[in-house]
Amino acid sequence: MTTSIIIPNYNGLGLLKACVESIRFYTEEPYELIVVDNASVDGTAEYCREERIPFLSLPFNAGFPAACNRGLLLASGEELLLLNNDVMVAKGWLSNLKSALYSAADVGMVGPVTNFASGRQRVEVRYTDRAGFFAAAEEANRPDPSKWRETRRLVGLCLLFKREVLDRVGLLDERFSPGHFEDDDFCLRVRLQSYRMLIAGDCLVHHEGSASFREVYSGGWQELIEQGRRRYIDKWGLDPALFI
Repeated sequence: MTTSIIIPNYNGLGLLKACVESIRFYTEEPYELIVVDNASVDGTAEYCREERIPFLSLPFNAGFPAACNRGLLLASGEELLLLNNDVMVAKGWLSNLKSALYSAADVGMVGPVTNFASGRQRVEVRYTDRAGFFAAAEEANRPDPSKWRETRRLVGLCLLFKREVLDRVGLLDERFSPGHFEDDDFCLRVRLQSYRMLIAGDCLVHHEGSASFREVYSGGWQELIEQGRRRYIDKWGLDPALFI
């Protein structure tokens, strides 16, 4: 089965290149890449053309949820994977995620562990460079279902889910644009459809950590987070911190 890997991007060409290179080198399973670019001016479109990567170039920065949704609407795969452009993957990453995803019929979505994330997916790492990450992942990504953990929340840096989940749950809620808490909202909606979610502890990915957001919104980073939090509370009447 083919996995559609959707990568939103905004002026993150260096990060995107590293992300794509790691996918191409370390992914053995059938996949399609779709880059959705939020009107970058750093040569992203030219890079995608040169590398023959299917991409959609939006006329303005529509934000993370909208970019993800445009990619989801274009995707043809049986599984759908939303991936931040500042993530690098390593050997065994997708096969281990898929093993967790198809471990039971009621598992709808899975995510990896990583060096940078809020909540239960963050793990302590000792590496300090790319070579160190790939070496660490060589050890960490040995298939091991005993490392899978059920969770009420997955961070949107790398989300793999079945197409039936998208059909039942729908797209990301764009009221959370430009970003933050759209992943919390999606997770809650997945759970409301009676799907379980798993953290695949045998899949380690590297995450630079909201690189695009920090560059664009460096002066109002905390305000952006608080804005997303308020929108979540307004929608659900719940504090998202309950599920971390």
